[in-house]
Amino acid sequence: MGPLSDTTDTQSEPTALASDTLRESIVESLRAAIGDDLLEVHLVPNDDLWVRVSAEAWRQTGQALRDQGFDYFCFLSAIDWLPSPFGRGEDDPSAEPDEAEDDGPAEMTQGYAGGSSRFQMLARVSDLRRHVGVTVKADVDDSMVVESWIPVYAGANWHERETHEMFGIGFAGHPDLRNMYLPGDFEGYPLRKDFPLLSRMVKPWPGIVDVEPMPAEDEDEEAENP
Repeated sequence: MGPLSDTTDTQSEPTALASDTLRESIVESLRAAIGDDLLEVHLVPNDDLWVRVSAEAWRQTGQALRDQGFDYFCFLSAIDWLPSPFGRGEDDPSAEPDEAEDDGPAEMTQGYAGGSSRFQMLARVSDLRRHVGVTVKADVDDSMVVESWIPVYAGANWHERETHEMFGIGFAGHPDLRNMYLPGDFEGYPLRKDFPLLSRMVKPWPGIVDVEPMPAEDEDEEAENP
């Protein structure tokens, strides 16, 4: 048997990420459509794509992606990046804070593709023919209003109603933003981080809960101790 070829060094070298011409072309087409309103891009080659656009170009972005072949609407919602002033749900609200670990209020971090506002819009669309999806983000300014996506994706109707009901974000051009879950006179927006969830303040979740024994357990104990 002849000497083995020395392939150890080449095999141990890290493999470079392949280029992703499909998603790169999507970004370039979107940039051509909305220009400087495309604020930031986060592309993971051969995996996924996130783009952040200006709130003014929110509907225009949806239309540009629809024109590219993204005709499947997945979801639309919002996110509140404010760290909860009530702490984590699993913490005991009556416990004294650990001053040694208290570094003050946490800063907001807006995730992939960045951001500069407390509230952000999120939407996901897919091109089923090319098997690719895009997550679109937009900062929501103090007006708390963006344009409705209904003229582009009719399926956004109920998603926008829920987002309006839970976060207080308005959608210009939406025909009917009535509440779907809460009474019409309900005050506040439950998915905002500063909305007080009284049940969590009374008994943190998961916390320590009172568990009653199952009937079978009672019968077993009676049999053992007549």
